Amino acid sequence: MRIKQLVTTAVMLGVASVAVFAGPGKPAGGGTVSGKVTYEGTPAKQKPIDMSKEPSCAKQYTTPTATETVVTGANNSLDNVVVYVSAGAPDEGAPSQAVTFDQKGCRYLPHVLAFQINQELKIVNDDQTSHNIHPLAKVNHEWNKSQPPGTPPLSEKFSEAEFIPVKCNVHPWMHGNFAVLKNSHFAVSKDGAFTLPNLPAGKYTITAWHESYGTQTQDVTISGSETKAVNFVFKAKPY
Repeated sequence: MRIKQLVTTAVMLGVASVAVFAGPGKPAGGGTVSGKVTYEGTPAKQKPIDMSKEPSCAKQYTTPTATETVVTGANNSLDNVVVYVSAGAPDEGAPSQAVTFDQKGCRYLPHVLAFQINQELKIVNDDQTSHNIHPLAKVNHEWNKSQPPGTPPLSEKFSEAEFIPVKCNVHPWMHGNFAVLKNSHFAVSKDGAFTLPNLPAGKYTITAWHESYGTQTQDVTISGSETKAVNFVFKAKPY
């Protein structure tokens, strides 16, 4: 009887160890939604940026850079599209890790930055000139801050979900976007591709957002550990 109790206890401890390793509230595995974002038609040609009035930035480019309102690639791929679970997943608390929005070469890097509600946003100035960061929020608080070169990063948070355009009042060509989202199930398309992993079984609405082409949605059902393909095709606006 004593041996049997010891074995039973060992098995229970083993199960408990596995549960702790998997992490509380985080399902092991789950399904995945992945796909491509493409366009049809002729996208507007991006305008070259004249940085001659800001030589410290201009010298960072061997060839003139252009605006990033529409960034395309091979096989009609479309970049900078935020793909996220807009329904079916619970809201999540903000992660402890901050996200970084950089100002380098008089551009915002990345052009589209996605993060969660109440997640810390750090804004860095890597240039030799002052910048002005002005998120044009409508749901969240709107603010407008100057950041001289060599100063510490600015720190901000947003308390509501919103897509927020960002501009610099000093350099009119500097534009970017914040995507403030309710949970961690999101991605920004790169070479048109995106992946949303670790989705528990359930029905989800997947939304794709582009700053010029608007939004599209599709519903998908995850029943296990499978990968479901979801593709989005945006209609390009003419010149």
